Amino acid sequence: MSSTIEEVRNYVGGRWQAPTGDDVAEVWNPASGEIIAKVRFSSRVDVDRAVESARVALSDWRRTAPNERAQWLYRLKAVLEERIEDLARCITEEHGKLLAEARGEVRRAVDNVEMACGTPANLQGRFAEDIAGGVDEMLIRQPVGVCAAIVPFNFPLMIPCWFLPYAVACGNPFVLKASERTPRTAELLFELIDSLDFPPGVVSLIQGGRSTTELLIDHPAVRAVSFVGSTPAAHSVYARAAAAGKRGQAQGGAKNALVLLPDAPIEAVAAIAAESAFGNAGQRCLAGASMIAVGSAADPFAEAISELARSRTIGSGLVEGVELGPVITAASAQRIEDLIDQGGNEGAKVLVDGRGTSVPGYEKGFYVGATVLDRVEPRTTLAETEVFGPVLGIMRAADLDQALSLINSGRYGNMACLFTNSGRAARRFRYEAEVGNVGINVGVAQPMSSFPFSGWGDSFLGDLHAHGHHAIEFFTQTKVVVERWP
Repeated sequence: MSSTIEEVRNYVGGRWQAPTGDDVAEVWNPASGEIIAKVRFSSRVDVDRAVESARVALSDWRRTAPNERAQWLYRLKAVLEERIEDLARCITEEHGKLLAEARGEVRRAVDNVEMACGTPANLQGRFAEDIAGGVDEMLIRQPVGVCAAIVPFNFPLMIPCWFLPYAVACGNPFVLKASERTPRTAELLFELIDSLDFPPGVVSLIQGGRSTTELLIDHPAVRAVSFVGSTPAAHSVYARAAAAGKRGQAQGGAKNALVLLPDAPIEAVAAIAAESAFGNAGQRCLAGASMIAVGSAADPFAEAISELARSRTIGSGLVEGVELGPVITAASAQRIEDLIDQGGNEGAKVLVDGRGTSVPGYEKGFYVGATVLDRVEPRTTLAETEVFGPVLGIMRAADLDQALSLINSGRYGNMACLFTNSGRAARRFRYEAEVGNVGINVGVAQPMSSFPFSGWGDSFLGDLHAHGHHAIEFFTQTKVVVERWP
């Protein structure tokens, strides 16, 4: 590794600092296969500094008027919008997603900051006069304390903004542990934050991997932990936080089903399903991973989606006209190809094969082409495993009853979508599908920032989800006061 490649930095107490841990990871440009940065993991000393800085900041920050706290977020929204192109390019360089997709991610981040600007109105409590003779009772909201978030690589700007703006708007100092695969975007976000002169310690960034995550969760001054990542990691984070008496919210993996009824327009649905399955190279927790085609819809859909998959242009996300970028690492590409192998070995028919994809001029990049497998059977590896790549499996069902049974028998419960012209079928699906996010005639049921990002089963551990009114509940604790003045 070239010594000229820079290491990313921590931001603690309003100052940039170099992490001091022993472990170092490489950051790759997935499109070219080149190393673009290094991440030195934060040590216990680094984590202690960040959390102590936040703990010290808590007293003054919680006493800062909510409207005044919101002013920093208004300014953050403005600088994010001014730097959309810089942020989007940074995301594409270290994640690989299309530049248009990266711009959309920045917009989602801005939406959450804007939503958090309205937090002062949502911090209002309740009051009851004369609950007894001369006695009044009130409920007030107060900050939880130091909050921490551990975020994944696939949305390195949007997901931090699911948590950071709401936490600080509610009066909490906040420590972000960025993904070691996409740390440069977090560093750029904090360069913008640094320009706004937040009080020292209110927002901090630490870099690192699993060891850093565990140190952060275990720190006794951290009172609430937010996490997004794989289901095994979500279980570990949530259990670790709960065992220490901390608040936890942990978004896990998914195996999202799209359901196609015969009355829906096949060609239009195929186009929507292609974007759901192959957009962001399939690396999102709301990707459509399985299409459950009902009855006579199966064969026409398989033909239509296969044509779209074959014709999808693959390459660097910075190149005009590219429709599918790389996956995050060479190891991820190999894992995805192994799962396609497994699907074929278990009886699925590979209609479009993205294995062994090479892009001229980017031969060292981490590419997997859009892949479609038909007749995936329930309870097989491919039917139950989150691929996290541009792979769509087609399952077949006789009717809506069987389709719902396939969805509800799975371990995950992140999203399910139905395509139909029947209001009756749609209402039943909305009512009976055991998932947190339901789509009707949409391929990605992404909640807006004013609604919580829901999730059931092994897709979410906790009670309160990211953003929306759930964020206010998660980042505040209630205090009831019973008061009498003789």
